[in-house]
Amino acid sequence: MSDAVRDCLIVGGGVSGCTSAIYAKRYSLDVVVLDTLGGGGGATAMASLVENYPGFPGGITGVELAGRVHQQAADLGVDFRIATAERIAPADGGWRVITGDESFLARTVILTMGAFPRSLMVPGEVELRGKGVSYCATCDGFFYRGKTVAVVGGGNAAVDEALYLADLAGHVSLIHRRNELRAESYMQEKILGHDKVQVIWDTVVKQVLGEDEITGLELENVKTGEVSQLTVDGLFVAIGHIAKTEWLAGLLDMEDGFIRTDEFMRTNQPGIFAAGDIRVTPLRQISTAVGDATMAAYSAYQYVLREGR
Repeated sequence: MSDAVRDCLIVGGGVSGCTSAIYAKRYSLDVVVLDTLGGGGGATAMASLVENYPGFPGGITGVELAGRVHQQAADLGVDFRIATAERIAPADGGWRVITGDESFLARTVILTMGAFPRSLMVPGEVELRGKGVSYCATCDGFFYRGKTVAVVGGGNAAVDEALYLADLAGHVSLIHRRNELRAESYMQEKILGHDKVQVIWDTVVKQVLGEDEITGLELENVKTGEVSQLTVDGLFVAIGHIAKTEWLAGLLDMEDGFIRTDEFMRTNQPGIFAAGDIRVTPLRQISTAVGDATMAAYSAYQYVLREGR
């Protein structure tokens, strides 16, 4: 147990966490980062190629981008600890963050654990990630101009992705396991009336087909059991994200497991901030996570100034 009070403790060592750490350090805050994976891991590192982040016109692998941001923070002297936060409790001077075998006192806490897209959990999906299987149309839709793609899901996110892709691709199949969409009515009207979109009802993906790249999907009608194949050049999975915030239940205001913040990244608890994909946000991109992280560090700095060291 450490009783030295840090100015700022950051939970999560991905791009968002490291960005907050860089700015917190530049504000001369005493900052420590709890990093479960080590080395700047997280959702960014899962991306085979990132081509929509400013400054890299030829693209950069997710591993390299995450590693660079982590190294930049380390070069500034940020204290990284390999640990998993399990609980946050009020304490004199701020908050105590408890891990498996130790705890840390901090005046401010920035939560940047990220979120991960839900997987279909079917054969071929993992093997063909980055080879036709994507979880972000904004990131990868550009590569499918004039091609045939499928989107899986029936909520706002899936319909939004399908509409976005319809402006790029030659044809879009929206695959939904039910016989009606869950998206808002105005979005349903747009998608159901779109001449480049076909909705495949009562259907699930059983397998992603292809070896070096995706060639199609094996589908099953959940009502009749009929199995069919659909030829596609790309598959976009839009069935939601997972945020591992169960350990924060009862402490923070959340929506579907995601943390509510204001525009300054402040949560409902004074001195606790959240940034990036872990918070309630309409867009989950590396660039938006970096912007959130920058604001969170600024807000933490202002909080420390007000409350005194």
